[in-house]
Amino acid sequence: MLAVLSLLVVLAISFLVTRIASSALIHTGLSREVARFQARSALTGAGFTTTESERVVNHPVRRRILMVLMLVGNAGIITAVSSLLLAFIGSEQDSPLWLRVGLLVTGLVVLRGAASSRFVDRHLSRWIDRLLKRYTTIEVRDFASLLGLSGDYRIVESAVDAGDWLAGRTLEQSALAEEGVLVLAVQRKDGTFRGTPSGEIEIHPDDMLVLYGHVEALERLDARRRGPGGELDHLDAVVEGEQRRSAEARRDPDADAPNHSD
Repeated sequence: MLAVLSLLVVLAISFLVTRIASSALIHTGLSREVARFQARSALTGAGFTTTESERVVNHPVRRRILMVLMLVGNAGIITAVSSLLLAFIGSEQDSPLWLRVGLLVTGLVVLRGAASSRFVDRHLSRWIDRLLKRYTTIEVRDFASLLGLSGDYRIVESAVDAGDWLAGRTLEQSALAEEGVLVLAVQRKDGTFRGTPSGEIEIHPDDMLVLYGHVEALERLDARRRGPGGELDHLDAVVEGEQRRSAEARRDPDADAPNHSD
């Protein structure tokens, strides 16, 4: 029974350590999904083979976080395997097999529920953020809230195909800003990266665009194809973008405030 409890404690600590590391990675500028994936990869020793992972390990603060996770992960896996062996094939058992199996299954279900619970995630994230701000030198900023990513705005990567409406156009010709979409970066097929690209940059097939904008505008742009239908959709998207900006301006209490600087 003690071995089963030890295993559950190890798994709970691993879950907590992963969440702490994920929050720390988020505060270095990673998205929540990427941060959690990289934290779990480091803890389990799954390896880093993607371009995304290379950007993580090339960052000095992120690299230190992952090094700690790898160390904890190696110790935790060994302990978990040892506890599992002792729980079921040890020579001396203090409880029947069905009770040990039941306890293990119940504990795993509880841990799984806690890992997927929004309530636990929300309160645990707040607690971790306070600890990081108080006891570490990591610059704690909520980038998701800063960019409005928790609402209707997103940062996405969009791959450009040969038949897409954007292919062959310059950023100036595409006039995406009129739709409410900003191009933050362009990454070419050969790995060339253009941050904050100018309007003269031409979009090529196989380019990867980093876009920021309203989720509806981004989805509409991603589905747009070359041809007359794409041109009409662009014009409609421009009108919708203007309507969206007008609606946001009406919700801004300072939008119509008088200017007393004169």
